[in-house]
Amino acid sequence: MLLASKLGYQTRTFVLAAQKLDVPVLLATDRCVQLDDPWGDQAIPVRFEHPAEAAEAILARAAGPIHAVLALGDHQVPTAAWLAEKLGLPGLSFRAAEQVSSKARQREALAAAGLPVPKFQVYPLDAAPAEVLRCVGLPCVVKPIALAASQGVIRADTPADLAEAIARVSALLRSPEFGPARQRTEFQHLLVEQYVGGREVALEALLTHGHLRPLALFDKPDPLEGPYFEETMYITPSRLPESWQAQVIECARNAAQALGLAHGPLHAEFRVEDGHVWVLELHARPIGGLCARALRFGPELIGLEELLIRHALGWPGADWEREPQASGVMMIPVPGTGLLVAVDGIEQARSVEGITGLEITARLYDPVRAWPEGTSYLGFIFARAERPEQAESALRQAHGQLRVQIVPELPVEHPARSP
Repeated sequence: MLLASKLGYQTRTFVLAAQKLDVPVLLATDRCVQLDDPWGDQAIPVRFEHPAEAAEAILARAAGPIHAVLALGDHQVPTAAWLAEKLGLPGLSFRAAEQVSSKARQREALAAAGLPVPKFQVYPLDAAPAEVLRCVGLPCVVKPIALAASQGVIRADTPADLAEAIARVSALLRSPEFGPARQRTEFQHLLVEQYVGGREVALEALLTHGHLRPLALFDKPDPLEGPYFEETMYITPSRLPESWQAQVIECARNAAQALGLAHGPLHAEFRVEDGHVWVLELHARPIGGLCARALRFGPELIGLEELLIRHALGWPGADWEREPQASGVMMIPVPGTGLLVAVDGIEQARSVEGITGLEITARLYDPVRAWPEGTSYLGFIFARAERPEQAESALRQAHGQLRVQIVPELPVEHPARSP
C-alpha cells in the first residue's frame, strides 16, 4: 500500500520497484474524488488531512489483503500509521505519527526529552513582532508548522525583517492553494525559532522495531544561511569528522526514541557547529523528490525504493549496505517566479564527467515559483565519483551548463461585467 501525493515525484519509481519484485501495489493519493481515475493508475482518492477517514476509505476499497504500508510524504504519515495500527502491521503508532508530522509538536517532544533543539515558540498568524522579539530574539527563523521542502521558511535578522517574514508566511498559509487544509490548527499558527548556524547534514536511515540503521549521511555543501532555505545539493559520504558523524547518528537515535518512531524510513536534518549537533527536523518517510536515485545498495545495486519495499515486507536484502562509491544529487534551483519557457544546455550538462543522469521535471510554459513560496524544483542532476568532492564538482559543472529562461506571468484580463 503506497500513500502518496497526486503530484509526487517518487510514486512512479516506487511502483516500478514493486513491479520488479512482482509485488502488487495499491495506491492512494489526494486527487479529486469527482474525477474517474484521471491518471489511469486505479488509485483510491482520499483526503490525508483526515487520517482515520482516509484509512477507512482505503480499507473499504482494497481488493485484497494489505501486507505492508509505505507513506512517501509527510502528509501521508498519519494515515499510514492509522492503517498499520488497524491491520496489526509494523509501523508507527498514530500518536508518534501525529507528533512527527507537526513541527511544533515535534519541537515540544524533543525539548521535553532534553535534546538539543533551537529555542522556539508557537504564535498565531500575524503575531506581534514585539512579542516574538521578547521571547525568541534575533536572528530567528519563521516557518509554517505543516509545510515541507523549506516552503515558507524565512530568516529574520532585524525587527523589520521579522515583521515582513511574519506577514509573508501568514499570507502563504491563507493561500487558496491549500484548500480545506487551511482550517486545520497547523495552518493557523507559526513556529518561530532561534537561528542556529553551522553545516547542515541529512541522515537517511531505517528503523526496525526500534533499532536505527544509518543508510547514508549527506553533506549539504551550499551554505543554508537564509533569508530563504531552498536546498540544492546532497553529497554522500559525508566529509564531517567521524566523531561528528557519530554524534549526528546518536542524536538521531535519541530523537527517534523521544518521538516514538519505531519502524520504517527516517529522513532527518541536523546542524553541526564546532562538534555541537542541533536537531532541525525528523521525517517518518524517505528522502523527497527524485533524490533517492543517488543511493544504491548491495551487490545488485538496488535503489532505495526497492530496499524500503523489502524492509516493509520483511524480505531479505533490506540489510544491504550502500555502495562505497561517492554520489550526489542537485535539486536544480528556481531562479525566479514566472513562466518557465526554456532550459537549454541539457546535453552539455549530461556530458560532464561523473554525471549519471539529468531530468527536468518542471514542464515548459507552466508557472514556477522561487522560494520561500516555492516548493518544486526545476529538476534533478545526479553524479557518481570516487570521492565526494569529485561528485560535488561534477554537479556544479553540469549546473553551470544550464541556461534557464523564466518570464513574468501576464495578468489575466477578465471581461467587464454589466451591473
